[in-house]
Amino acid sequence: MTASAASVAPVAPRLDARRLVREFPGGAGVHDVDLAVAPGEIHAIVGLNGAGKTTLMRLALGMLRPQSGTVRIDGVEIADAPASLWARVGQLVEHPLAYAELDGRSNLIVAARLHGIDRRAAGDLVDRAIAEFDLARYASVRASRLSLGNRQRIGLAAALQHDPTLIMLDEPTNALDPSGVILLRESLLRRAGAGAGILVSSHHLDEVARIADRITVINAGRVVGALDPAGIDLERAFFTMLHADDRERDAA
Repeated sequence: MTASAASVAPVAPRLDARRLVREFPGGAGVHDVDLAVAPGEIHAIVGLNGAGKTTLMRLALGMLRPQSGTVRIDGVEIADAPASLWARVGQLVEHPLAYAELDGRSNLIVAARLHGIDRRAAGDLVDRAIAEFDLARYASVRASRLSLGNRQRIGLAAALQHDPTLIMLDEPTNALDPSGVILLRESLLRRAGAGAGILVSSHHLDEVARIADRITVINAGRVVGALDPAGIDLERAFFTMLHADDRERDAA
């Protein structure tokens, strides 16, 4: 190693979760999970409904407090993270941010202001988001009158419009039509190319395989393996992994 190479400090992961535990009555939850997302990486977590994907996202965002374990964003523990760090995070977990009484544009302005964007800059930011997600037809329509798919587009635009360096999306293609899926795919690839770290949860293997650098499989709140996004017959490999884990836990 050269002296110049040795002097370069390692780059902190955008997200670094270690030994996360959050257990609920009956055994559900997240059990001793490690998870990291590097700058420029799209990391997908996949599992069946109830596997713990949403709980893991909520723990990583500080929406739930872990019983043990740590979460760091850009090297900073989330308990100590300043507002300026959270302003660089974009997330959509469970439900899109869309106030029913506000129209699409107003919802995006609110989201921009919540991320610390000043009023003058927010207008330009929102214009770009409306164009990126093809929302011009719905900019003046109240969210309560939008379809679920178009509310999802509003929520995704709100999560991504401020160009966050860490993006966490829980089942982001839910309710999207094919054109919306393509717009989201292109948006995430652009942002990863610019250095954002992206964590996406899904049960749609074919879609995440198109964009993911890594795919982590979650079952019953635990990491049980990884899939190669370029692999053949991912669905078979996924279910083989789940069945093997279920048998091992039953035997134990």
